[in-house]
Amino acid sequence: MAIEQIKMPQLGESVTEGTISNWLVSAGDKVNKYDPLAEVMTDKVNAEVPSSFSGVIKEIIADEGTTLAVGEVICTIEVEGTTEAVTDTKDKAESDQNAIAEAKEEKLEEQPNKKRYSPAVLRMAQEHEIDLEKVNGTGAGGRITRKDIIKLVESGTIPKADADKQEVLLKPQPEKFAQTAPDQVQRSVPVAPGDIEIPVSGVRKAIAANMVRSKHEAPHAWMMIEVDVTNLVEYRNAIKEKFKQKEGFNLTFFAFFVKAAAQALKEYPQLNSTWAGDKIIQKKEINISIAVAKEDSLFVPVIKAADEKTIKGIAREITDLAGKARNGKLTSADMQGGTFTVNNTGSFGSVQSMGIINHPQAAILQVESIVKRPVVINGMIAVRDMVNLCLSLDHRVLDGLICGRFLARLKEILENTSKETTSIY
Repeated sequence: MAIEQIKMPQLGESVTEGTISNWLVSAGDKVNKYDPLAEVMTDKVNAEVPSSFSGVIKEIIADEGTTLAVGEVICTIEVEGTTEAVTDTKDKAESDQNAIAEAKEEKLEEQPNKKRYSPAVLRMAQEHEIDLEKVNGTGAGGRITRKDIIKLVESGTIPKADADKQEVLLKPQPEKFAQTAPDQVQRSVPVAPGDIEIPVSGVRKAIAANMVRSKHEAPHAWMMIEVDVTNLVEYRNAIKEKFKQKEGFNLTFFAFFVKAAAQALKEYPQLNSTWAGDKIIQKKEINISIAVAKEDSLFVPVIKAADEKTIKGIAREITDLAGKARNGKLTSADMQGGTFTVNNTGSFGSVQSMGIINHPQAAILQVESIVKRPVVINGMIAVRDMVNLCLSLDHRVLDGLICGRFLARLKEILENTSKETTSIY
Protein backbone atom coordinates (compact mmCIF):
# COMPACT_ATOMS: atom_id res chain seq x y z
CA MET A 1 0.00 0.00 0.00
CA ALA A 2 1.12 3.59 -0.61
CA ILE A 3 0.09 6.90 0.92
CA GLU A 4 -1.09 9.61 -1.47
CA GLN A 5 -2.01 13.22 -0.77
CA ILE A 6 -5.22 15.02 -1.67
CA LYS A 7 -4.57 18.74 -2.09
CA MET A 8 -6.74 21.85 -2.20
CA PRO A 9 -7.72 22.13 -5.89
CA GLN A 10 -7.86 25.27 -8.04
CA LEU A 11 -11.61 25.96 -8.22
CA GLY A 12 -11.49 29.05 -10.40
CA GLU A 13 -9.12 31.06 -12.56
CA SER A 14 -8.45 33.66 -9.84
CA VAL A 15 -9.07 31.49 -6.75
CA THR A 16 -6.03 31.22 -4.45
CA GLU A 17 -7.54 29.51 -1.40
CA GLY A 18 -10.51 27.51 -0.17
CA THR A 19 -12.25 26.75 3.12
CA ILE A 20 -13.24 23.22 4.15
CA SER A 21 -16.93 23.67 4.97
CA ASN A 22 -17.86 20.01 5.45
CA TRP A 23 -16.06 16.67 5.40
CA LEU A 24 -18.03 13.91 3.67
CA VAL A 25 -15.66 11.13 4.81
CA SER A 26 -13.75 10.15 7.95
CA ALA A 27 -10.41 8.47 8.61
CA GLY A 28 -10.76 4.75 7.84
CA ASP A 29 -13.48 5.17 5.23
CA LYS A 30 -13.04 3.32 1.94
CA VAL A 31 -13.52 5.51 -1.13
CA ASN A 32 -13.47 5.03 -4.87
CA LYS A 33 -11.82 7.29 -7.39
CA TYR A 34 -13.92 10.42 -8.06
CA ASP A 35 -15.99 9.94 -4.88
CA PRO A 36 -16.60 13.32 -3.15
CA LEU A 37 -14.38 13.78 -0.08
CA ALA A 38 -15.24 17.27 1.17
CA GLU A 39 -17.22 20.40 0.42
CA VAL A 40 -15.03 23.45 -0.18
CA MET A 41 -16.12 27.08 -0.18
CA THR A 42 -14.28 29.86 -2.03
CA ASP A 43 -15.11 33.47 -2.90
CA LYS A 44 -16.49 32.27 -6.23
CA VAL A 45 -18.02 28.84 -5.76
CA ASN A 46 -19.01 26.03 -3.43
CA ALA A 47 -17.79 22.69 -4.76
CA GLU A 48 -17.00 19.12 -3.82
CA VAL A 49 -13.42 17.84 -3.86
CA PRO A 50 -13.29 14.40 -5.54
CA SER A 51 -10.84 11.67 -4.66
CA SER A 52 -8.01 11.15 -7.13
CA PHE A 53 -7.57 7.54 -5.99
CA SER A 54 -9.40 4.46 -4.76
CA GLY A 55 -8.37 3.45 -1.27
CA VAL A 56 -8.85 4.14 2.43
CA ILE A 57 -8.76 7.58 4.05
CA LYS A 58 -5.61 7.61 6.18
CA GLU A 59 -5.75 11.01 7.85
CA ILE A 60 -7.90 14.14 7.77
CA ILE A 61 -5.36 16.95 7.94
CA ALA A 62 -7.51 20.08 7.56
CA ASP A 63 -10.40 20.54 9.99
CA GLU A 64 -13.76 21.94 8.98
CA GLY A 65 -13.57 25.73 8.88
CA THR A 66 -9.87 25.70 7.94
CA THR A 67 -8.79 27.89 5.03
CA LEU A 68 -5.91 26.57 2.93
CA ALA A 69 -4.04 27.84 -0.09
CA VAL A 70 -4.41 26.02 -3.40
CA GLY A 71 -2.01 23.06 -3.40
CA GLU A 72 -1.96 22.52 0.37
CA VAL A 73 -2.69 19.00 1.63
CA ILE A 74 -6.19 18.44 3.04
CA CYS A 75 -6.01 14.66 3.67
CA THR A 76 -4.06 11.52 2.87
CA ILE A 77 -5.33 8.28 1.36
CA GLU A 78 -3.88 4.77 1.42
CA VAL A 79 -3.86 3.19 -2.02
CA GLU A 80 -2.40 0.08 -3.61
CA GLY A 81 1.20 0.41 -4.79
CA THR A 82 4.65 -1.20 -4.97
CA THR A 83 6.82 -1.85 -1.93
CA GLU A 84 9.27 0.85 -3.03
CA ALA A 85 6.42 3.32 -3.38
CA VAL A 86 5.25 2.39 0.11
CA THR A 87 8.59 3.17 1.69
CA ASP A 88 9.14 6.42 -0.20
CA THR A 89 5.58 7.62 0.29
CA LYS A 90 5.53 6.63 3.95
CA ASP A 91 8.69 8.65 4.60
CA LYS A 92 7.23 11.57 2.68
CA ALA A 93 3.90 11.31 4.51
CA GLU A 94 5.66 11.22 7.89
CA SER A 95 7.72 14.25 6.86
CA ASP A 96 4.57 16.09 5.75
CA GLN A 97 2.79 15.18 8.98
CA ASN A 98 5.72 16.42 11.06
CA ALA A 99 5.77 19.66 9.09
CA ILE A 100 2.04 20.12 9.60
CA ALA A 101 2.36 19.41 13.33
CA GLU A 102 5.23 21.90 13.62
CA ALA A 103 3.25 24.51 11.72
CA LYS A 104 0.29 24.04 14.06
CA GLU A 105 2.55 24.33 17.10
CA GLU A 106 4.06 27.54 15.71
CA LYS A 107 0.61 29.00 15.13
CA LEU A 108 -0.39 28.10 18.69
CA GLU A 109 2.75 29.73 20.07
CA GLU A 110 2.33 32.83 17.91
CA GLN A 111 -1.34 33.34 18.76
CA PRO A 112 -1.89 32.10 22.35
CA ASN A 113 -4.40 34.84 23.15
CA LYS A 114 -6.08 35.26 19.76
CA LYS A 115 -9.00 32.89 20.17
CA ARG A 116 -11.78 33.47 17.66
CA TYR A 117 -15.04 31.57 17.80
CA SER A 118 -17.56 30.77 15.09
CA PRO A 119 -21.23 31.63 15.72
CA ALA A 120 -22.00 27.90 16.05
CA VAL A 121 -19.33 27.46 18.75
CA LEU A 122 -20.54 30.54 20.63
CA ARG A 123 -24.13 29.33 20.54
CA MET A 124 -23.26 25.84 21.79
CA ALA A 125 -21.02 27.26 24.52
CA GLN A 126 -23.83 29.50 25.76
CA GLU A 127 -26.36 26.65 25.71
CA HIS A 128 -24.12 24.42 27.84
CA GLU A 129 -22.55 27.25 29.95
CA ILE A 130 -19.05 26.39 28.77
CA ASP A 131 -16.17 28.74 29.60
CA LEU A 132 -14.36 28.89 26.25
CA GLU A 133 -11.28 30.37 27.94
CA LYS A 134 -10.72 26.95 29.53
CA VAL A 135 -11.09 24.95 26.32
CA ASN A 136 -8.09 23.87 24.25
CA GLY A 137 -9.07 23.88 20.59
CA THR A 138 -7.87 21.27 18.13
CA GLY A 139 -8.52 23.40 15.05
CA ALA A 140 -5.96 25.35 13.03
CA GLY A 141 -4.07 27.83 15.22
CA GLY A 142 -5.71 26.41 18.34
CA ARG A 143 -9.17 27.39 17.18
CA ILE A 144 -12.08 25.76 19.01
CA THR A 145 -14.31 23.77 16.67
CA ARG A 146 -17.84 22.34 16.99
CA LYS A 147 -16.29 18.90 17.39
CA ASP A 148 -14.38 20.14 20.47
CA ILE A 149 -17.60 21.38 22.09
CA ILE A 150 -19.53 18.20 21.22
CA LYS A 151 -16.73 16.08 22.72
CA LEU A 152 -16.83 18.09 25.96
CA VAL A 153 -20.61 17.82 26.24
CA GLU A 154 -20.57 14.07 25.60
CA SER A 155 -17.78 13.56 28.17
CA GLY A 156 -19.71 15.46 30.85
CA THR A 157 -16.58 17.42 31.85
CA ILE A 158 -17.81 20.91 31.07
CA PRO A 159 -15.49 23.74 32.20
CA LYS A 160 -17.61 26.38 33.94
CA ALA A 161 -16.72 30.01 34.54
CA ASP A 162 -15.40 30.76 38.06
CA ALA A 163 -17.86 32.33 40.45
CA ASP A 164 -15.77 35.48 40.85
CA LYS A 165 -15.45 35.75 37.09
CA GLN A 166 -19.23 35.43 36.67
CA GLU A 167 -19.70 38.20 39.22
CA VAL A 168 -17.31 40.46 37.34
CA LEU A 169 -19.13 39.83 34.09
CA LEU A 170 -22.34 41.15 35.64
CA LYS A 171 -20.70 44.45 36.53
CA PRO A 172 -20.11 47.31 34.04
CA GLN A 173 -16.80 46.66 32.31
CA PRO A 174 -14.45 49.00 30.45
CA GLU A 175 -14.56 48.61 26.70
CA LYS A 176 -12.19 46.03 25.25
CA PHE A 177 -10.90 46.15 21.72
CA ALA A 178 -11.32 43.54 19.00
CA GLN A 179 -8.20 42.12 17.46
CA THR A 180 -8.03 41.98 13.71
CA ALA A 181 -6.37 39.33 11.63
CA PRO A 182 -2.73 39.97 10.67
CA ASP A 183 -3.65 40.26 6.99
CA GLN A 184 -6.18 43.02 7.66
CA VAL A 185 -5.73 46.70 8.44
CA GLN A 186 -5.10 47.02 12.17
CA ARG A 187 -7.82 49.07 13.83
CA SER A 188 -8.96 49.35 17.43
CA VAL A 189 -12.69 48.74 17.31
CA PRO A 190 -14.57 49.22 20.60
CA VAL A 191 -16.51 46.17 21.74
CA ALA A 192 -19.06 46.74 24.49
CA PRO A 193 -20.54 44.10 26.81
CA GLY A 194 -23.24 42.19 24.95
CA ASP A 195 -21.71 42.77 21.52
CA ILE A 196 -21.11 39.65 19.46
CA GLU A 197 -17.82 39.20 17.62
CA ILE A 198 -18.44 37.20 14.44
CA PRO A 199 -15.38 35.77 12.70
CA VAL A 200 -15.10 36.80 9.06
CA SER A 201 -15.50 33.81 6.75
CA GLY A 202 -13.22 33.15 3.79
CA VAL A 203 -16.02 34.07 1.39
CA ARG A 204 -16.75 37.36 3.17
CA LYS A 205 -13.04 38.22 3.18
CA ALA A 206 -12.82 37.56 -0.56
CA ILE A 207 -15.94 39.64 -1.25
CA ALA A 208 -14.52 42.50 0.80
CA ALA A 209 -11.15 42.29 -0.94
CA ASN A 210 -12.76 42.35 -4.39
CA MET A 211 -15.00 45.31 -3.51
CA VAL A 212 -12.07 47.29 -2.07
CA ARG A 213 -9.96 46.50 -5.12
CA SER A 214 -12.74 47.66 -7.45
CA LYS A 215 -13.25 50.94 -5.59
CA HIS A 216 -9.52 51.62 -5.30
CA GLU A 217 -8.62 50.78 -8.90
CA ALA A 218 -11.67 51.91 -10.87
CA PRO A 219 -12.77 55.58 -10.76
CA HIS A 220 -16.50 55.05 -10.37
CA ALA A 221 -19.06 57.33 -12.03
CA TRP A 222 -22.83 56.94 -11.83
CA MET A 223 -25.84 57.57 -14.05
CA MET A 224 -29.56 56.85 -13.73
CA ILE A 225 -32.47 56.78 -16.17
CA GLU A 226 -36.22 56.48 -15.56
CA VAL A 227 -38.16 53.99 -17.71
CA ASP A 228 -41.89 53.55 -18.25
CA VAL A 229 -42.44 49.77 -18.29
CA THR A 230 -46.24 49.78 -18.13
CA ASN A 231 -46.62 47.78 -21.35
CA LEU A 232 -43.93 45.30 -20.28
CA VAL A 233 -45.66 44.75 -16.91
CA GLU A 234 -49.03 44.19 -18.56
CA TYR A 235 -47.52 41.75 -21.08
CA ARG A 236 -45.67 39.70 -18.47
CA ASN A 237 -48.61 39.61 -16.04
CA ALA A 238 -50.95 38.46 -18.81
CA ILE A 239 -48.83 35.40 -19.70
CA LYS A 240 -47.00 34.48 -16.48
CA GLU A 241 -49.50 31.84 -15.27
CA LYS A 242 -49.75 30.11 -18.63
CA PHE A 243 -45.95 30.26 -18.97
CA LYS A 244 -45.43 28.66 -15.53
CA GLN A 245 -47.85 25.83 -16.36
CA LYS A 246 -46.21 25.16 -19.71
CA GLU A 247 -42.51 25.59 -18.85
CA GLY A 248 -42.39 24.70 -15.15
CA PHE A 249 -40.53 27.82 -13.98
CA ASN A 250 -41.35 31.49 -13.45
CA LEU A 251 -41.20 34.22 -16.06
CA THR A 252 -39.71 37.07 -14.02
CA PHE A 253 -39.43 40.74 -14.90
CA PHE A 254 -35.67 40.37 -14.46
CA ALA A 255 -35.44 38.13 -17.55
CA PHE A 256 -36.78 40.98 -19.70
CA PHE A 257 -34.20 43.40 -18.29
CA VAL A 258 -31.28 40.99 -18.83
CA LYS A 259 -32.36 40.39 -22.42
CA ALA A 260 -32.70 44.13 -23.06
CA ALA A 261 -29.25 44.79 -21.55
CA ALA A 262 -27.69 42.09 -23.75
CA GLN A 263 -29.31 43.64 -26.84
CA ALA A 264 -28.11 47.13 -25.93
CA LEU A 265 -24.58 45.82 -25.24
CA LYS A 266 -24.48 44.35 -28.73
CA GLU A 267 -25.12 47.83 -30.11
CA TYR A 268 -22.79 49.57 -27.63
CA PRO A 269 -19.95 47.05 -27.08
CA GLN A 270 -17.80 49.67 -25.33
CA LEU A 271 -19.62 48.82 -22.11
CA ASN A 272 -18.69 45.16 -22.60
CA SER A 273 -15.02 45.92 -21.93
CA THR A 274 -12.17 45.53 -19.45
CA TRP A 275 -9.37 47.92 -18.46
CA ALA A 276 -5.96 46.26 -19.01
CA GLY A 277 -3.51 49.00 -18.07
CA ASP A 278 -2.06 50.00 -21.44
CA LYS A 279 -5.13 48.94 -23.41
CA ILE A 280 -8.88 48.37 -23.23
CA ILE A 281 -10.11 44.89 -24.12
CA GLN A 282 -13.53 44.90 -25.77
CA LYS A 283 -15.11 41.48 -25.28
CA LYS A 284 -16.73 39.71 -28.20
CA GLU A 285 -18.96 37.47 -26.11
CA ILE A 286 -21.77 39.04 -24.09
CA ASN A 287 -21.85 37.10 -20.84
CA ILE A 288 -24.12 38.63 -18.22
CA SER A 289 -23.20 38.18 -14.56
CA ILE A 290 -26.12 38.18 -12.13
CA ALA A 291 -25.75 38.65 -8.37
CA VAL A 292 -27.28 36.01 -6.07
CA ALA A 293 -27.13 36.56 -2.31
CA LYS A 294 -27.08 33.77 0.28
CA GLU A 295 -26.91 34.78 3.95
CA ASP A 296 -23.42 36.29 4.31
CA SER A 297 -22.25 35.24 0.85
CA LEU A 298 -22.62 36.78 -2.58
CA PHE A 299 -22.27 34.69 -5.72
CA VAL A 300 -22.14 36.02 -9.27
CA PRO A 301 -22.97 33.25 -11.75
CA VAL A 302 -22.89 34.00 -15.46
CA ILE A 303 -25.45 33.71 -18.27
CA LYS A 304 -23.25 32.88 -21.26
CA ALA A 305 -24.01 34.35 -24.71
CA ALA A 306 -27.04 36.21 -23.32
CA ASP A 307 -27.53 38.12 -26.58
CA GLU A 308 -28.19 34.82 -28.39
CA LYS A 309 -30.79 33.56 -25.92
CA THR A 310 -34.54 34.18 -25.88
CA ILE A 311 -36.34 35.69 -22.89
CA LYS A 312 -37.53 32.19 -22.04
CA GLY A 313 -33.94 30.85 -22.21
CA ILE A 314 -32.69 33.64 -19.96
CA ALA A 315 -35.55 33.06 -17.48
CA ARG A 316 -34.60 29.37 -17.31
CA GLU A 317 -30.92 30.17 -16.66
CA ILE A 318 -31.78 32.71 -13.97
CA THR A 319 -33.90 30.08 -12.19
CA ASP A 320 -31.26 27.34 -12.56
CA LEU A 321 -28.28 29.48 -11.50
CA ALA A 322 -30.07 31.06 -8.54
CA GLY A 323 -31.15 27.61 -7.34
CA LYS A 324 -27.63 26.22 -7.66
CA ALA A 325 -26.18 29.20 -5.78
CA ARG A 326 -28.58 28.87 -2.87
CA ASN A 327 -28.05 25.10 -2.68
CA GLY A 328 -24.26 25.33 -2.89
CA LYS A 329 -24.12 23.55 -6.25
CA LEU A 330 -22.48 26.21 -8.41
CA THR A 331 -19.38 25.07 -10.27
CA SER A 332 -16.35 27.14 -11.20
CA ALA A 333 -17.53 27.06 -14.81
CA ASP A 334 -20.80 28.72 -13.75
CA MET A 335 -18.86 31.66 -12.30
CA GLN A 336 -16.34 32.41 -15.05
CA GLY A 337 -16.35 34.63 -18.12
CA GLY A 338 -18.71 37.44 -17.07
CA THR A 339 -18.33 40.64 -19.12
CA PHE A 340 -21.12 42.85 -17.70
CA THR A 341 -23.25 42.62 -14.55
CA VAL A 342 -26.99 43.17 -14.15
CA ASN A 343 -28.09 43.28 -10.51
CA ASN A 344 -31.72 42.85 -9.45
CA THR A 345 -31.72 45.28 -6.51
CA GLY A 346 -35.43 45.86 -7.06
CA SER A 347 -36.14 42.46 -5.53
CA PHE A 348 -35.39 44.04 -2.13
CA GLY A 349 -37.65 47.04 -2.76
CA SER A 350 -34.78 49.39 -3.62
CA VAL A 351 -35.63 52.32 -5.92
CA GLN A 352 -32.16 53.85 -6.28
CA SER A 353 -28.66 52.49 -5.65
CA MET A 354 -25.02 52.87 -6.66
CA GLY A 355 -23.46 49.49 -7.37
CA ILE A 356 -19.76 48.67 -7.04
CA ILE A 357 -18.40 47.42 -10.36
CA ASN A 358 -17.68 43.70 -10.51
CA HIS A 359 -13.91 43.75 -11.14
CA PRO A 360 -12.52 43.53 -13.83
CA GLN A 361 -15.67 44.53 -15.75
CA ALA A 362 -16.30 48.12 -16.82
CA ALA A 363 -19.87 48.63 -15.63
CA ILE A 364 -22.76 47.28 -13.54
CA LEU A 365 -26.48 47.94 -14.07
CA GLN A 366 -28.82 48.04 -11.07
CA VAL A 367 -32.44 47.22 -11.93
CA GLU A 368 -34.57 48.86 -9.25
CA SER A 369 -38.09 48.12 -8.05
CA ILE A 370 -41.01 48.71 -10.42
CA VAL A 371 -43.41 51.17 -8.74
CA LYS A 372 -46.61 52.90 -9.80
CA ARG A 373 -46.15 56.66 -10.06
CA PRO A 374 -48.10 59.59 -11.51
CA VAL A 375 -46.48 60.87 -14.71
CA VAL A 376 -47.43 63.48 -17.27
CA ILE A 377 -48.35 62.13 -20.72
CA ASN A 378 -49.54 64.54 -23.42
CA GLY A 379 -50.29 67.16 -20.81
CA MET A 380 -52.35 64.80 -18.65
CA ILE A 381 -51.51 62.93 -15.44
CA ALA A 382 -51.55 59.13 -15.63
CA VAL A 383 -50.52 56.33 -13.26
CA ARG A 384 -47.74 54.28 -14.86
CA ASP A 385 -45.36 51.47 -13.90
CA MET A 386 -41.94 53.12 -13.59
CA VAL A 387 -38.47 51.76 -12.88
CA ASN A 388 -35.08 53.38 -12.31
CA LEU A 389 -32.02 51.86 -14.01
CA CYS A 390 -28.78 52.84 -12.27
CA LEU A 391 -25.44 52.41 -14.04
CA SER A 392 -22.03 52.47 -12.31
CA LEU A 393 -19.16 52.82 -14.78
CA ASP A 394 -15.38 52.69 -14.81
CA HIS A 395 -14.42 56.18 -15.99
CA ARG A 396 -11.08 54.90 -17.32
CA VAL A 397 -12.98 52.88 -19.91
CA LEU A 398 -16.25 54.74 -20.37
CA ASP A 399 -17.48 58.34 -20.64
CA GLY A 400 -20.89 59.85 -20.02
CA LEU A 401 -21.70 60.20 -23.71
CA ILE A 402 -21.51 56.51 -24.62
CA CYS A 403 -23.16 55.45 -21.35
CA GLY A 404 -25.97 57.95 -21.88
CA ARG A 405 -26.60 56.51 -25.32
CA PHE A 406 -26.53 52.97 -23.92
CA LEU A 407 -29.13 53.85 -21.27
CA ALA A 408 -31.29 55.67 -23.82
CA ARG A 409 -31.26 52.59 -26.05
CA LEU A 410 -32.07 50.38 -23.07
CA LYS A 411 -35.00 52.66 -22.25
CA GLU A 412 -36.24 52.44 -25.84
CA ILE A 413 -36.11 48.64 -25.88
CA LEU A 414 -37.96 48.28 -22.58
CA GLU A 415 -40.64 50.89 -23.30
CA ASN A 416 -41.40 49.14 -26.61
CA THR A 417 -41.71 45.69 -25.04
CA SER A 418 -45.29 44.45 -25.41
CA LYS A 419 -47.40 41.56 -26.63
CA GLU A 420 -47.48 43.02 -30.14
CA THR A 421 -43.73 43.65 -30.48
CA THR A 422 -41.93 41.07 -28.31
CA SER A 423 -41.74 37.29 -28.32
CA ILE A 424 -40.48 35.42 -25.27
CA TYR A 425 -39.57 32.40 -27.45
